[in-house]
Amino acid sequence: MDRPVYYNPHTNLLRLEEHIYPLVDVEEPNVFRNLFPYDEVPKIAFNERVVPHNMPEEVWITDTTFRDGQQSRTPYTTDQIVRLYDYMHRLGGPKGKIRASEFFLYSKKDRDAVYKCMERGYEFPEITAWIRASKKDFELVREIGLKETGILVSCSDYHIFYKMKMTRKQAMEHYLSVVRECLETGVAARCHLEDITRADIYGFVIPFCLELMKLQEEYHLPVKIRACDTMGYGVNFSGAVIPRSVQGIIYGLNVNAGVPCENLEWHGHNDFYKAVTNSTTAWLYGACGVNCSLFGIGERTGNTPLEAMVFEYAQLKGTLDGMEPTVITEMAEYYEKEIGFHIPPQTPFVGKNFNVTRAGIHADGLLKNQEIYNIFDTDKLLNRPPLVAVSNTSGLAGIAHWINSYFRLREEDGMDKNCGLVKIVKEWVDEQYEEGRVTVITDEELLKIIDENIDDSMREILYK
Repeated sequence: MDRPVYYNPHTNLLRLEEHIYPLVDVEEPNVFRNLFPYDEVPKIAFNERVVPHNMPEEVWITDTTFRDGQQSRTPYTTDQIVRLYDYMHRLGGPKGKIRASEFFLYSKKDRDAVYKCMERGYEFPEITAWIRASKKDFELVREIGLKETGILVSCSDYHIFYKMKMTRKQAMEHYLSVVRECLETGVAARCHLEDITRADIYGFVIPFCLELMKLQEEYHLPVKIRACDTMGYGVNFSGAVIPRSVQGIIYGLNVNAGVPCENLEWHGHNDFYKAVTNSTTAWLYGACGVNCSLFGIGERTGNTPLEAMVFEYAQLKGTLDGMEPTVITEMAEYYEKEIGFHIPPQTPFVGKNFNVTRAGIHADGLLKNQEIYNIFDTDKLLNRPPLVAVSNTSGLAGIAHWINSYFRLREEDGMDKNCGLVKIVKEWVDEQYEEGRVTVITDEELLKIIDENIDDSMREILYK
């Protein structure tokens, strides 16, 4: 049968894909040993095949904080989940740029959290599930009233042959039967293609997704594809070979398998420090969604940090589209103070030191004009004014700037270099370096010396 000719709105040209992609049911697993020699560092190879940019008109973020994010830490309490869900609703803004959040349903605590989040009545993030591939769990999703659930469909031969002990044909038949069961309960399926960056893209993944699109057409329910870079092997280099090429995978799923952009989602891990870049690349080449967790908390090295993609979005689109990034700082403080999770101080956007200048010459520049050494107006966008770490080169002005910024003093309450407290702190700092100190002064040390030298009226100003 002739394949249809269709109009591509991105290129304004008619397009015809003439290739047919049957399942390649191999007898021996193809584990791409030439790319993944286990006793060596994995290889990044190139064939110079490139695909065009295909960024959808609308892109969004989805959240896995309560699923993948809970697989590497102490489970959140019900109240913590509800509080974080509230934060994500505010962060996503009125346009729902944080489109969905997935939840476990295994325990009573999990289900209680889902019910309480549903009581909020938010349109976004939409509450979705992550369940085992069983009829009982599908019914649970339906009874709770969720419209969508994730289903694990591991797609590399590592998983199909070595973990599941199946052939590709057996795995495909099993997966399709599971997805069909899900759709028959009236619940949309989100298929998590685990380990896609070690899978045979055109021998298994594309043929499988073609069959999934047939089920979508048959049941008139969405079948979404989450491309899971489970081991962080994805790369965004132009001309890199699949299965490591992020853009090659997204192109194949969209163009060759016919998966609509709005049904495509990238789920990255950070084993090779590429989670953020690969997620952005997925957007650029045709995936509407990128799946993230707060502060990147997830299995092993973690997932794509949700807060990072907020700023990737703003850089690509030129707007935050109603997202409220100051909520990110509130969430970071909640993690530190209420949940007891320590955020590494150098973590971008949320770490204690992410916008703290330490080098003397940098501090001098920041004091003259903060744009010189601050990435953007962090006070406006994150409610985090830039700080200058105090050292032997800070001077009176540097110490005054630290006090004013740390305590967020209003202009009328701010201190200048002639203030008595500033001079006392400066004398103490000078003594430290005269005794041979070479490291910067910590916030805790400064707070201690300040606390020892202020009266009640000054204490009220600083700590109000």
